[in-house]
Amino acid sequence: MPERTRVVVIGAGPAGLLLSHLLDRFGIESIVIDSRTREQIETTIRAGILEQGTVEILTDTRASDRVLTVGQKHEGIELRFAGEGHRIDFADTVGRAVWLYPQHEVLKDLVAARLAAGQDLRFGVTAERVEDAGTSRPRIVAKDAEGNPVEIEADVVVGADGSRSVVREAVTGTYGGYFREYPFAWFGILCEAPPSSPELIYSNSPDGFALISQRSPGVQRMYFQCAPDTDTEAYTEEQLWEILQARVPGTTLNEGHIFQRDVLRFRSFVAHEMRRGRVVLVGDAAHTVPPTGAKGMNLAVADVVLLTEALRALLLDHDETLLDAYPEIARRRIWKAQHFSWWMTNMLHLQPGASDFDRMRQIGELRTIVESHAGRAYLAEAYTGWQFEGGLPGVK
Repeated sequence: MPERTRVVVIGAGPAGLLLSHLLDRFGIESIVIDSRTREQIETTIRAGILEQGTVEILTDTRASDRVLTVGQKHEGIELRFAGEGHRIDFADTVGRAVWLYPQHEVLKDLVAARLAAGQDLRFGVTAERVEDAGTSRPRIVAKDAEGNPVEIEADVVVGADGSRSVVREAVTGTYGGYFREYPFAWFGILCEAPPSSPELIYSNSPDGFALISQRSPGVQRMYFQCAPDTDTEAYTEEQLWEILQARVPGTTLNEGHIFQRDVLRFRSFVAHEMRRGRVVLVGDAAHTVPPTGAKGMNLAVADVVLLTEALRALLLDHDETLLDAYPEIARRRIWKAQHFSWWMTNMLHLQPGASDFDRMRQIGELRTIVESHAGRAYLAEAYTGWQFEGGLPGVK
């Protein structure tokens, strides 16, 4: 016989763990499963720019205190082009900020908080499919780490299982989604060095884009634009530093041992459907964006805020109105984020086959932004995050 719970969440990433955390505040039980081990979840280093609203959700609901003590508050970024840097002051233009706090640190906090609260959190359990999706008792069919079958029946199944979601097929079927692939990628490195800049540098150069980011006082994350099929071993360490330095003229980078390399392809995706009956998608299972606008994890948090309210109304008040409205309301922010990410990406990257006219027009666009208060304010507002639609009781 299948196990029974109110909500089963597939995926112990930021979306799945935060959803279980917020549901618990209303006394709604859940089971969270993930095919990965706890160590894999907590040690895979990923991007970590958190919007102000995301930080407020984490701190106000006591999911994380370390985001304020370990994370670094950034009140601006630098746009660099034509050999000059231009600071976009978030505090001055919109009175908001972002925090540099890597995703794996967020996951450490959420895992610890959920286990301390007695959460049924199962590592090494792989979801294979969702059955009875169109009914009021959907269930997941899975296997544990030893290959034993697992079945869990719930009032609601939530797919928070990333861009290769198993749950998505039960929601969208063969309809898929809206998709765009970009003709370039990011070559990323992690290196042992002190920060090269107090804030992130987004650099548009004649040789292509570069991003100078951070991970910690002793570990830095940097990227440069490359072809999607670039081999990570195509360059020596010396060549990598030469490429990065050439793309941020005017800034001397602090060099150090490069201990990780990867190539990050650029794709945008929005599922045609985010809900089928009692099966719902959140986060990367429903949408992905290019990393340029720092929207991925933050967009997942916005989904979770909306879905928590919808599930509270459904499971405690027997009101399905908010769940019915969830996909449409969520898509408003999703498409705003898609546009912002597309805009930042196209404004900053060298397009294959671009003419001299295209290049000069791009510089004109950048000048329009940095020389206009309204332009700077638009970028700052979108980068630091729009206000959440709706809101949880007791949360800003």
